Amino acid sequence: MSVDDETTLSQLLKKDKIKLHFLENDEEHIVPYLTKLDQFVEKYSEYHKGPILAARLNNSIWELSRPVEWDGEVRFIDLSELDGLRIYQRSLVLLSSIAIKRLFGENKKMVVYHSIGRNLYCEVPGMKITDDTIQKIKSEIRKLVNMDLPIEKITVEKNKAMKFFESRGECDKAKLFKYRKKKTVKLYKLLDYIVYFYGYVVPRTSLIKVFDIKKYNKGFVLVHPDPQYPDRTTEFFEIPKLTSIFLEYEKWAEIMGVKNVGDINQMIVDKKIRDLINVAEALHEKKIALIAEQFMNSKARIILIAGPSSSGKTTFSKRLTLQLRANGLKPVAISLDDYFVDRDKTPLDENGKPDFESIHALDLELFNQNLLGLLEGKEVEIPKFDFKSGRRVWTGRKLKISTNQPLVIEGIHGLNELLTESIPRELKFKVYVSALTQLNIDDLNRIPTTDTRIIRRMVRDEKFRGHSALDTLRMWPNVRKGEEKYIFPFQEEADVMFNSALVYELAVLKLFAEPLLVQVNNSEPEFSEAMRLLKFLDYFLSITNLEDIPRTSILREFIGMSVFKY
Repeated sequence: MSVDDETTLSQLLKKDKIKLHFLENDEEHIVPYLTKLDQFVEKYSEYHKGPILAARLNNSIWELSRPVEWDGEVRFIDLSELDGLRIYQRSLVLLSSIAIKRLFGENKKMVVYHSIGRNLYCEVPGMKITDDTIQKIKSEIRKLVNMDLPIEKITVEKNKAMKFFESRGECDKAKLFKYRKKKTVKLYKLLDYIVYFYGYVVPRTSLIKVFDIKKYNKGFVLVHPDPQYPDRTTEFFEIPKLTSIFLEYEKWAEIMGVKNVGDINQMIVDKKIRDLINVAEALHEKKIALIAEQFMNSKARIILIAGPSSSGKTTFSKRLTLQLRANGLKPVAISLDDYFVDRDKTPLDENGKPDFESIHALDLELFNQNLLGLLEGKEVEIPKFDFKSGRRVWTGRKLKISTNQPLVIEGIHGLNELLTESIPRELKFKVYVSALTQLNIDDLNRIPTTDTRIIRRMVRDEKFRGHSALDTLRMWPNVRKGEEKYIFPFQEEADVMFNSALVYELAVLKLFAEPLLVQVNNSEPEFSEAMRLLKFLDYFLSITNLEDIPRTSILREFIGMSVFKY
């Protein structure tokens, strides 16, 4: 059977009625073909604490205003889901950017720089932000919300979209579209304003009722609702040390001449990517050397390294050790894994399951005794934890250190004073490591730091641990839960912070991650997240000459061929 190119698969499968199974109450509805899910929102709102923002149809995210073309299972999405929070946050960015243009002129562009906690830090380049400015923006957003305006999704030919954004001085978007394979681009239209977003937004402005804007630094912070209490905003806490690292990375980006994905892609095409890799790696080495010097100038004898999953802590600790050795020291590493309590003594979480990430899963008393003994110049027997038996064993390993042998301890609880409460604070040098991605897709679409980390972990887990992408996606929510509980609350306790993100790395990780993500089947709940990450990686051209990446690079911890043993 030959089918005209203009005929879509959905047209071939078209039928008068479709069957939708709503998972909220296990109810089925037979509805006309091309029914929109927004007509069911009122009926199913009682099953949700906050506003319904979108839906999941057969494990794909489905906008409420998009017609449904086939049978399927439906579950609505609210703020309690990460996807719902992303949609709300993205929609708030849309309203804010348009409010600024309406108030201060078409030439005023809002730029989303990075997250502060769960909220977003933004600036309007060339414009001073005052308290009065903030009030005006909030009032204008509120006006758009009260107008209950539709947000329309339109499809435009890629070349026309590029010309449109170039004519408006939004070259970041034109550069982004330039190397995309698709011939069309989906844009959002609100009033006479047309914007581009990677990901979905709400169908109407009236859904963005809860928000706040706080003046901060040279710009402002967009504050969204609390996912647990959607009728009020999240608390905003300043995190000055972490913010300073983001600012440092901005300076690095200026040095490298890279602000967004379009800049990276252009460098790949222009064959300038080797220079970018060399400069990015040199900046890392310079920072690690500076941290080593800061330790040398302190009174500390213990280096505690902490950070979230896949932040590159292990490679960082090995490279820091090399810098310390170059300064005449002889660092000694101690593994926190060897201080686990016997498995039957592991504390339980709220679901009654062993919580191996709890600080109380470690024998804190023994750990502190050993540290004190070592610092006093005593010989100490170090335990070994047998993961097969789940018990501590004593192998006769003895350790004694001199004053030129700092202890290097890497683990998620390194910044928590409870871990080393017997040791005076001045003897501890705390380092926080995280991949704080500053590279943006474009001015309004940021790359979350967690996206870089999950892609790193996915590649590493498949390459070295035999886990599929689906395994990693399934584990990730629990990993994030542990980070929120045990790592992030203590990050400002660090003496120094190291940003392990490399501006070029996603163009490398793309090569490894895409073949893994396409294997996630649409029968799995994680399918929508796999598709989101695939779409995200599609923005990047690939860096294929992996020989340009130094074997000491943090990226090697995830893609292989590192000089270090893990």
